[in-house]
Amino acid sequence: MREKKPINIYIGNQIRIARERAGLTQEQFGELVCLGTKNVSDIERGVAGITVSTLKRICEKLSISSDSILFGSQEKNDVFYLTERLERLSPEQFEAVEAFLNHIFTLYGRLEGK
Repeated sequence: MREKKPINIYIGNQIRIARERAGLTQEQFGELVCLGTKNVSDIERGVAGITVSTLKRICEKLSISSDSILFGSQEKNDVFYLTERLERLSPEQFEAVEAFLNHIFTLYGRLEGK
């Protein structure tokens, strides 16, 4: 069995947190970032490290900053996390998310009035 490096354990844990926040299983995440489920598991457990190109792919697909993987959350609240992700969307993607949120806010407003 390979010895786990502390940096791999730390980065793997940060990747797991990001994956879970995105609501993805290891299998779904692996498909999204072109990794096998075993690779994802090995990375998350710190058994294997990742390349810079894999880190880039993960950050692009999850719309997160590499800082969040490399340095963790620096006492950020969820609004900051969402803002950071929204900033990385294309104008078309942002417009779609905005329309969706407006719809949710409208529905929520109707439910509160009852």
